[in-house]
Amino acid sequence: MMDEVIFYDTLRQGLWASVIMSTPILAAALIAGLIVGLFQALTSIQEMTLTFVPKLGVMVGVFWISMAFMTETLTGYFQGVVLPLIAGG
Repeated sequence: MMDEVIFYDTLRQGLWASVIMSTPILAAALIAGLIVGLFQALTSIQEMTLTFVPKLGVMVGVFWISMAFMTETLTGYFQGVVLPLIAGG
């Protein structure tokens, strides 16, 4: 059986890996949202799709660029944390 300390430590490390992986996409969405919001405030254009489409495009672009980083982070988590637990270490 797995000890509670090991379980919670593995869970904590997994959550931290997910935070690290999602940071680039969330930061890009925040910056794109601020820029579009500023543009809407300056021009008085209040179109709902104007906020959605640029943020979606920026998020897809950042996801495409940061896929290697996310893969390395997830692979490192599994090789460093999960596989030793499966192997019994």
